[in-house]
Amino acid sequence: MPRHESFARRVLTLHIPVLLIVLFAVGPYVWSFITSISLPGQMMVRAGEALRYFPENPTFSNYQRLFDRIQFFSNLTDSFVVATLAMLFGLCVSLTASFSFSRFRFWGRRYLMLQFLVINMFPIVLLLIPLFVITSRLGINDTHIALVLAYGTFTIPFSTWMMTSFFNAIPKSLDEQAQIDGCNRFTAMVRIIIPIAMPGIAATGIYIFITSWNEFVFASVLTGRNVETIPLALQRMVGQHRIAWELLTAGGVISAIPVVVLFFFIQKQLISGMTAGAVKA
Repeated sequence: MPRHESFARRVLTLHIPVLLIVLFAVGPYVWSFITSISLPGQMMVRAGEALRYFPENPTFSNYQRLFDRIQFFSNLTDSFVVATLAMLFGLCVSLTASFSFSRFRFWGRRYLMLQFLVINMFPIVLLLIPLFVITSRLGINDTHIALVLAYGTFTIPFSTWMMTSFFNAIPKSLDEQAQIDGCNRFTAMVRIIIPIAMPGIAATGIYIFITSWNEFVFASVLTGRNVETIPLALQRMVGQHRIAWELLTAGGVISAIPVVVLFFFIQKQLISGMTAGAVKA
């Protein structure tokens, strides 16, 4: 096959489809940023007007309004505290549970793992009323702890399944060798197994953090005035007769920055962790 024909085929079958996929994925974020630097109503097209793809007078005043008038910084703080605590809580529980499922054989093991999987088959809305009753009786409604406990109900089961696959990919001979050298089960897990499984732990932590960062349903029911995460703050910008698109998109752009930065710093650990967990189930 001539060289120019192979190059043309590669462009048509590889480069152009990949470019279209990238544009499809990145396009909404670019348009959100463009809308966030526009004045109110500037991107709206009226009858007889030409479609504008960029504002005539771009401005960052929407971001200033977001922090000065709406107190968006407190929403960022609440979301960061809740997501971080939920990640730490979920990792502590799923790490020990998954290690037990991977390294020990006990009665009911398969049944318990199946129950963890079945939990994710039901909609999380079913948990709203029981969790609201529990948090009300404990007196922790409208607190960060209420959201942390609520997020653990649906992040820990899936995280346990993820971490079990990661631990299964690590040979048990390492545990035995560590015990020969004087370690017990716990010290072998802390000193030997966890450092090896760190990419998988990072992948699981990112999953819990992002899920907690973007969650809306539990936050809208279990919190009120004292705690207001980013999804709740963005929802307040949607009015009955008007939507503040410029503020809504500005808040969306800011809320995406922590996740992008998180992926940027630990993308290698995330990729290696996801592939490691797929080696052996």
